[in-house]
Amino acid sequence: MLEALLGTVNKERVLLYLFAREEGYPREVAKFYGADLRSIQNQFENLEVGRVLYSRLVGNTRLYAFNPRYPFLEELKALLDKALSFYSDSEREQLVMVRKRPRRKGKPL
Repeated sequence: MLEALLGTVNKERVLLYLFAREEGYPREVAKFYGADLRSIQNQFENLEVGRVLYSRLVGNTRLYAFNPRYPFLEELKALLDKALSFYSDSEREQLVMVRKRPRRKGKPL
């Protein structure tokens, strides 16, 4: 949806993922969308160079999040929120749902 504005669909994916989940890392985003890892990594690096994102190491994992000092952060988040509102309910729910641990054994679906 924002591909024409942002230049690539992977940049849109990275920004929407981080907007919905607040932080993430390239392999997680690539796996979520079924995209090429290297192209997702390039987008993270480009956004960090542009100071839209910042990163920090947690163990061996480099986590990325929005840079709170980015001057257009509120406008960017408003644009991403508007774009997310055009997604279907199931796509939005899947993007927002964060599942970090396995389901308890015997728990009904």
